[in-house]
Amino acid sequence: MKWKIALAQMDLSFGQPEENFAKAEGFIRRAASEGADVVVLPELWNTGYDLTRILDIADPDSARTEAFIRKLATELNIHIVAGSVAALRGNRPFNTLLAVDKTGQLAGTYSKVHLFRLMDEEKYLTPGDHPGLFRLDDVPCAAAICYDIRFPEWIRRYALEGARVLFVPAEWPEPRLRHWRTLLTARAIENQCYVVACNRSGSDPANTFAGHSMIIDPWGEVIVEAGDAETLAFGSIDTDLVAEVRSRIPVFEDRRPELYGRR
Repeated sequence: MKWKIALAQMDLSFGQPEENFAKAEGFIRRAASEGADVVVLPELWNTGYDLTRILDIADPDSARTEAFIRKLATELNIHIVAGSVAALRGNRPFNTLLAVDKTGQLAGTYSKVHLFRLMDEEKYLTPGDHPGLFRLDDVPCAAAICYDIRFPEWIRRYALEGARVLFVPAEWPEPRLRHWRTLLTARAIENQCYVVACNRSGSDPANTFAGHSMIIDPWGEVIVEAGDAETLAFGSIDTDLVAEVRSRIPVFEDRRPELYGRR
């Protein structure tokens, strides 16, 4: 499957869902108008990291977000991997990704499993407890959110279950930009899959974000990399390359999991 992918590297309005929904719609419409098959949004794009008010500004049951992206996907005939949003389930806030296909059907959801203590996520958010596997155009895909990429065993699970494309929305801070680029490349090479990573740009009261949204192929080659400013970046992939790479270097066949242990 060949896809043209758009990465919506947005600068977010801190704690202002109305402004962020309007901006996201503009990015999605522009991506569709420029021929994208898939558009990807960054992490917590509805609220930013306004965690102290998260119970007041999060999206109850992700209902607004789901209706919003389903409508646009159907109207524009585009797959939407809607980054992640602050979402309430009951009175518990989660950092949740939603993906819809171009017919408007919900393809999958994923709530961030690994919460980032350096930005106080564990104080305000509830960790997810299930993997983020889904399909677009019958292509096996998976989701990880920002800090998740520091856990290679989590991403390897996705590859073992057949994922060919890993989508990574993020709000990755600028001081660790080198880590971002290195970890994403490593996850692509070791799992022989595409990595499609959409980071935010700009700053909030406590952080400056790195941007540098990227698409990396299964050989670890960078297809596209944005700078640090707000932008809509495009790159094209062919998911058939995954099977070719996995056949040429048979990493999965050569694994010896009986020696790896569980700790």
